[in-house]
Order: sequence, then C-alpha cells, then structure tokens
Amino acid sequence: MNPSQKTSSDLVPISFSRMKGWHEDDHLAAFNCFVLSARHMRKKPYTTKSLSISAADLAAIGTKALDISVSDNRSARGFFEDNFTPCRFNGSKYQGMLTGYYEPVLAASRTRTDKFRFPLLRRPDDLVDVMHSNRPQEMDEYFAFGRKTPGGIVEYYDRAHIGQGALDNKGLELFWLESPVDVFFIHIQGSARLLLDDNSSQRVSYAAKSGHPYTPIGKILIDKGELKIKDVTMQSIRKWLNDNPSKSDELMSHNRSYIFFKTTSAPDAHFGPIAAAGVPLTQNRSLAVDHKQHTFGTPIWVETDSPINSDKKPLSRLMIAQDTGSAIVGPQRGDYFCGSGDSAGEVAGRIKHAASMTLLVPNPDRRC
Repeated sequence: MNPSQKTSSDLVPISFSRMKGWHEDDHLAAFNCFVLSARHMRKKPYTTKSLSISAADLAAIGTKALDISVSDNRSARGFFEDNFTPCRFNGSKYQGMLTGYYEPVLAASRTRTDKFRFPLLRRPDDLVDVMHSNRPQEMDEYFAFGRKTPGGIVEYYDRAHIGQGALDNKGLELFWLESPVDVFFIHIQGSARLLLDDNSSQRVSYAAKSGHPYTPIGKILIDKGELKIKDVTMQSIRKWLNDNPSKSDELMSHNRSYIFFKTTSAPDAHFGPIAAAGVPLTQNRSLAVDHKQHTFGTPIWVETDSPINSDKKPLSRLMIAQDTGSAIVGPQRGDYFCGSGDSAGEVAGRIKHAASMTLLVPNPDRRC
C-alpha cells in the first residue's frame, strides 16, 4: 500500500454482515458487470476522484477478476469480500437519493420528412471544452463548454436559442424524430436506440452539451401548481408536455442544458449503450454517480426504502459505478440503469427513493 493514499475521512468501515441482504444478492451478476470495467481499466485506467477511492487499486483488483474463473454466486461473493472493505458515509449530513434512467427505443429517420421533423444534433465545430487555462475571467466556473468566437470564448447557445434556430442550416442533424418531447427525453437520458425508417437501427450517445446547468422541469410544474409533488414522475411530465403542446416548448426551454450526440457501435443486445466510463451499461447493475466524487469502477452497495418495481422488498443490490449525469450530484446520489425500451422506462420513471450507499473500497487502501 502507498502510505500517501487515503480515502475520504467521511467514510467509515463496516462489516459485510451489516449490509442487509448481502448474502441474498446475485453477486455473479455484479461480478460480470465489474469485469466490463476491469477490461476497460486494463487498457485505460480511470482517475481517482475526490472520495479518494484509488483508481490504481481498482485496476489491480480488476486484473485479478480477469485472471480468475468465477462461475457461481458463492465464488463471486467471495471475490468481493476478499478484495474490498465496505465503507459507509459518516453522519446524517449525507442524504441519499436514487432515481432511474433507461435507454429510449424510438422510431427515427436519417432525413427530414413530413413525419420526422425534430432533430438530434451532433457536436458543433464552434463548441469548445472550457478549462482553467482558457476560461474567460467573467465565465462561471460551472461551465465546461463554451462557444468559440473571434472575440474569445463565450457561453454557448442554450436550449431556447437552439430551438429558435441558432444552429439551423449548419448540417448538424444526425437523425430526425417525430416529437420534440421524444427529443427532450433523449436529452434527459443521454442516449437512445433508434429504429430507422430504412429498417436499420442505430445507437446514439452523449457527445457534449451546451454547458448550462440542468434544470428539472418537474419542479417548475410543481411551482406552477400544474402537478403535485407526489404525482411527479417521468410519465406524468411526459403526459403534461403532450397534453399541452402550446406550452411545452416554453417549459422545456427552462432546462437550458442542451445535449449533442454521436453515433456509437451497438454492443451485444443484452447490454445498454456505452456509458461515460467507456463500457456498455448492464441492466439493473450499472449505476450513474457524481463523477467529481466517485471513481469509475467502484462497486457500490445500494439500499432503498422502497421497492423499485413489482418487487415487494426495498432494493438491496451491488452495483458498479459506470456512468454519470449533470443531475447526479452528491456522494449518495445515484441513477439506476433500468434497461432499454418502454418497459424499462416505466420502471425508471417511478424511481425517486431515499437511498443509502456503501462503497466497496479496495483492500490495498483500507484506511477509510
């Protein structure tokens, strides 16, 4: 162990026996999901984030996973117990929340038609990454993207400006969809599988964004008295947008963040799209986290106070940190990948549960 390495002092070690449901979980499914990250780490290691879960130690354990044969639940559980120490967040200041996301599967066209009129856009050439070295003094530090102009870097066009034509006639259209609401929810999910009118299919995933903060429009509907807080789900928001076409553009424009896409290869149909961690998402096992705090590849034990679908028991499951999102902020904030298609969307749209997360810290760095 490198003595200079230290995990966050906000984490305290516990025993596996204190993790309710640990022995009943499908550890082989979690192991197979971890192996996907292990293969990526062997080629391109991740970086250690602010919670200080060592990316190097995760990569070393990933190499072990690739070099052993694990074919049953018992040996998979033993792998995690032998190589990790569970650590929980110390104190009540950390309030956990779990939501769900999924991969929409929607009809689309490569060209604009009378039916397909609303585009997904690729990354514009004048969209630049903003870092400390090139950030204008007056630009908020939140912005990771900006627009390159002859006079320097400025804020990029937001959703309203793009909807009003700021990027028209620039050849940025990747695909066209039937509904602006479908486009909006692809932006929220960050990926989609498109069933094209030439009988082919194509996956698209996040390429960049305008840089503006994400604003949940469900909160705006609550503030306006359009929906009650207990009724706000992805399904109820979508219904409101479809039922109020004259107001939908204005409401969606409150979320100034605009997402640009790229085409991606389609891995095995059993997997989801390629995630931010560079691996295909695994249904029910991949977790999106705050990537400023969590190191990709970290196994995380997630517990909720409510069931996530038709299950009668609250969730207790080992997941792997493999994705992120602008709305996922905080050490115990997670987004659960529910799979692809409408049925997965139905489950994802209902998940908004109090949750707690136990990080599995690599044993070479036990001092949590």
